[in-house]
Amino acid sequence: MDSELNDLFERLRQIEEEFEQKIDEQRAAFRYRLDKGRVIFEQSVVAEHIHIKTGLIRFLRDSTMGYLLLSPFIYILIFPLILLDFSVWLFQVICFSVWGIERVRRSDYIHLDRRHLAYLNAIEKLNCEYCGYANGLIAYVREVAGRTEQYWCPIKHALRIKSPHGRYRRFMDYGDTAEFHMRLEHFRDQLRRS
Repeated sequence: MDSELNDLFERLRQIEEEFEQKIDEQRAAFRYRLDKGRVIFEQSVVAEHIHIKTGLIRFLRDSTMGYLLLSPFIYILIFPLILLDFSVWLFQVICFSVWGIERVRRSDYIHLDRRHLAYLNAIEKLNCEYCGYANGLIAYVREVAGRTEQYWCPIKHALRIKSPHGRYRRFMDYGDTAEFHMRLEHFRDQLRRS
């Protein structure tokens, strides 16, 4: 069974490499490159972006009243998101330090780079940055929770989990009691070395 799982993990790794290769091809097609984490578009592309940008007045005029009325309900979530962000940072500082687990780098998950797209107006940029922050934060929190779960209870659930975190696949099977405590230490050691 372990060799079958290892084969599947290897296939998954190959697919991830292929995915990254396709992303590189898209960068070339959209004529931009990355330089020290910054996106650099060709000048002609920037000119095209500026040309197609929708002005603020037209954007607001063309927006439906429902969208405008819903915006406060969307943006009010920034407060619990910031509280979650701070709480998870504090959790890592305290708990991960005690457990000897390497802290999750927030910057690996939260990327606020859409504001550099010249074809977006100020409101579109704000919307895109907000979504980038919210979804990046959730991914960051998910990784912190995944490492915590691996440390304390790396056991799969009996029921199928929809879209489990990346660490979950390697957890022990539900009901597999053979050498549980020894394997638990192995999972903890993996976290300490990563």
